[in-house]
Amino acid sequence: MAQAQDEGGRESAPGPLARVYEGLGYLGGLVLAVMTISVFVQVVARYFGITVVDGLEEIPRYLFIWLVVLGSAAAMYRKEHTLVDYFVKKFGPRTQVVILIVTTLASIAVFVWLIKLSIVLVPNAQLQTSAGLSLPLGYVFAAIPVGAVLIIVPMAVHLVRSVRELWPKRS
Repeated sequence: MAQAQDEGGRESAPGPLARVYEGLGYLGGLVLAVMTISVFVQVVARYFGITVVDGLEEIPRYLFIWLVVLGSAAAMYRKEHTLVDYFVKKFGPRTQVVILIVTTLASIAVFVWLIKLSIVLVPNAQLQTSAGLSLPLGYVFAAIPVGAVLIIVPMAVHLVRSVRELWPKRS
């Protein structure tokens, strides 16, 4: 588990937020393992010409969506998300922070918009079921608002840190 650092650069015990997002990484690993086992069972069953579970191919397809949002949230917390900063690096440090703040605010706005759209999407999807497993699709579509919230939280934390960096407290 990654250790948090205090202002002096010394390692301190990880906070609850760090533990939650570390847990998301492990949950993502578990989801990936279930997907892998499901695909393996499918391949072996098809080789022998048997049907193990109707709709077994739906499991990795639907879990993949959850894997993406869980992994994205964990990566966002660790600042390991994809970032193209070639042009940003051409500016001074203060301008870089301003660009980071603006892009973070825009990204948060997009995720809030996804949550707003999900208010209609998820309940409607709950009325539909998957063909093989008869799983209500609302559980699959719920990945969008849950993932958006899980991504917004670390973005907001990083935004506050960036604002503090831009306008430090005077002592």
